[in-house]
Amino acid sequence: MPRSFDDLPWITNPPQLASILTRTVELGFHMGSEPRTGALLRTLAASKPGGHFLELGTGTGLATAWLLDGMDAASRLISLDTNPDVQQVARTFLGSDKRLNLVLEDGLAFLQRQPAVTYDLVFADAMPGKYEGLQECLNTVKPGGLYVIDDMLPQSNWPEGHAEKVPRLMDQLAADQRFVMVPIPWATGIVLAVKH
Repeated sequence: MPRSFDDLPWITNPPQLASILTRTVELGFHMGSEPRTGALLRTLAASKPGGHFLELGTGTGLATAWLLDGMDAASRLISLDTNPDVQQVARTFLGSDKRLNLVLEDGLAFLQRQPAVTYDLVFADAMPGKYEGLQECLNTVKPGGLYVIDDMLPQSNWPEGHAEKVPRLMDQLAADQRFVMVPIPWATGIVLAVKH
């Protein structure tokens, strides 16, 4: 058994990932989820057959591709973003997948309209659902459902003042008695929380 998983030959990429990544680089978009985050998301999605999933922050669809790759035929994914240019990449390469609904809308406005206990997995990869509207987002998770966030370890692209938000968010999640959570030093820093 290797001491490190730096080289991960056991993880195969979703078929559309290379095309999405090429277009992501061409656009100069630097906020996409990295492959280790994606591999975890795919595994978690596979644990929820027939699941209803929500992704806040489509970006170019990197994480979206991983989620779809783990979902079964009966599962459904709603993915939101406010930037039509980057979301268009996901629309181009993933838009024909009938399990996917790409929505161009502010995540906070969307969350405020969602009924409670709707989703089996929420991946909050944007400010809404993570640093804005956290309670609205957590309310949408079903019992036994998963709430996943990344970029919780220091990142070079964090804006000024962002570092102070991370421990506050961690404190909020740890104090929420509806969830059990664990921070995982994987990829850019994952927090995985499961609702009782």
